[in-house]
Amino acid sequence: MFNAASVPSFSSSFSSVGAPSDAPALAGYGWTAELAELFVPLAEAGLLPARIVRVDRGQCDAVITDPETGEPRTVRLDTRPVGDADMINCPCTGDWAAVDLNARPMAAVAALLPRSTAIIRKVAGKRSDGQVLAANVDTVLIASSLAADPDLGRIERFLALAWESGAEPLVVLTKADLVDDAEFIRADVEAVAPGVTVLVVSAETGEGIDVLRACTPGTTAVIGQSGVGKSTLTNALAGAEVMTVQEAREVDQKGRHTTTTRELIPLPGGGVLIDTPGLREVGLYGGEGVDLAFADIAELAEECRFHDCNHTSEPGCAVRAALADGTLPQRRMDSYLKLQRENEWIASRSDARLASERLKKWKTINKSMRAAGGPVKR
Repeated sequence: MFNAASVPSFSSSFSSVGAPSDAPALAGYGWTAELAELFVPLAEAGLLPARIVRVDRGQCDAVITDPETGEPRTVRLDTRPVGDADMINCPCTGDWAAVDLNARPMAAVAALLPRSTAIIRKVAGKRSDGQVLAANVDTVLIASSLAADPDLGRIERFLALAWESGAEPLVVLTKADLVDDAEFIRADVEAVAPGVTVLVVSAETGEGIDVLRACTPGTTAVIGQSGVGKSTLTNALAGAEVMTVQEAREVDQKGRHTTTTRELIPLPGGGVLIDTPGLREVGLYGGEGVDLAFADIAELAEECRFHDCNHTSEPGCAVRAALADGTLPQRRMDSYLKLQRENEWIASRSDARLASERLKKWKTINKSMRAAGGPVKR
């Protein structure tokens, strides 16, 4: 069974970038010579490389190279954690794993390779824990439907989530066949997505699908609300009905949860796609994603007279000047401040949790030392 504490510490540098892959059947899933080099100590321990394609209740499906045929094969694995593995360090869709086929009572994930990127959101509710939505992603495709007016604040939130993952964001406006002003809407979205490509597509007519396919090499994770057409988009890119599709409600264009698990799907032209369930709540998990999503505000802030300007009442504030002349919409500034406050809250909760863990550890040590012969002085 998977033990987070047993994951080896790997170097991020490779002495032989051109090393041949020992799992050629996984090349279509993203296996590279760099990963093969990284996997050497695990292979010497008798483990096999695999990519996790689906996780469900303590088990997962993963693709391995069949030892007998050399072809890709899907196996069911045990992923139940041993010890205190948290949600972030548990296996998730997109992870590269080391598999022990001889484990009992069933084959199991023995370790995970370090993640190059990870989409992490705060879990729902008042808890400050993080949840990994997908790992080792090159592109985060943010889907938003044109069947209703795009929620610019929600798109900004998704962009912050995507930037924080370390992957490249891509905004895709779906269902272009339902509107006549798609290009005007795209211009509005581009204004809140500096440095990000915004595409208009229709899976129904095929508009923009070829361009989208060219923009999504490697591993692409599709995120967005229910009903925006993520599963339909996945089927269009896969060239087959690989995902079940349900119609959005006509009264408000809100969708039903069609996709219930995150699933990795190989694409015929190369690369893989991770389709995810609709996200009702998108809590951020800290980091620099907000600053990257609001790069225009960060650029304005560099022109402020004071480097620690709070953009409230300080003289010479370039941000407030942009608000006054209308070049920076108040709605966007409000969205930025709201997400900044969320990040600050997460940081404070994380610091408090670490302090609590340190105190708990000290009490345990102190207790054991008392039992051994006397108190420990701090």
